[in-house]
Amino acid sequence: MPATPAWPPQSTPRLFVDQPLAEGPIRIDGPAAHYLVSVMRTKVGDPVKLFDDRTGEWLGVAASVGKRDLTLDVTERLREREAVPDLWLCAAPLKKGRVDWLAEKACELGVARLVPVVTRRTVVDKPNTERLRAHMIEAAEQCGRTALPEVAEPVKLAAFLRDWSPERALFFADETGGVPALEAMRAHSGPAAILIGPEGGFDAEEREAIRAHPAAVGIGLGPRILRADTAAAAAISLWMAAAGDWH
Repeated sequence: MPATPAWPPQSTPRLFVDQPLAEGPIRIDGPAAHYLVSVMRTKVGDPVKLFDDRTGEWLGVAASVGKRDLTLDVTERLREREAVPDLWLCAAPLKKGRVDWLAEKACELGVARLVPVVTRRTVVDKPNTERLRAHMIEAAEQCGRTALPEVAEPVKLAAFLRDWSPERALFFADETGGVPALEAMRAHSGPAAILIGPEGGFDAEEREAIRAHPAAVGIGLGPRILRADTAAAAAISLWMAAAGDWH
């Protein structure tokens, strides 16, 4: 006897909706409707997975499909919103393309918040936070996340350090050397953040200011020189393995 096909199928398109979801009809328009109607060729009766970063993931079924919009009948909740480890990524904005990649990977790896930190060597001092959020939404849609990282407004390093709570460990990638990252992260528990500098690194005065903060812990990321975006992904992965939801 053949097995009953999974419902909804694994190939079901997945969409973020920026409003609380519940059972009942919901209208989809704009770029999301274009994606479902023109790209995915959604027809009446087809399933769509929805998540809202509030209540979890839901199943919607296309009730009507127009040229520029469609109505989905939300029928059941598939999953609760996931628990998110209390890790922030605080990173100097990078050039377009590199920073987009960084936002995507930060979302995929499970950070709770992205904070752009402007330093003296930062190339881009006014990152487009709406675009970063859009990249995170796309990453969450594709990799099955039910929660989105918060995206903070850019802050200058001096103000960032001034307002930083000593209760949140601040692991900063120190290119001049530091405690091996995995060792340092295993030694600390509770809320944490990772601070990554720009392509040219922190200057000497900035590095000393960071080291002087009571929450700061300088970490090393191995013997090779890493680009800023690579360093961020590596550090997040190590923290998730040491203290996050990978261990």
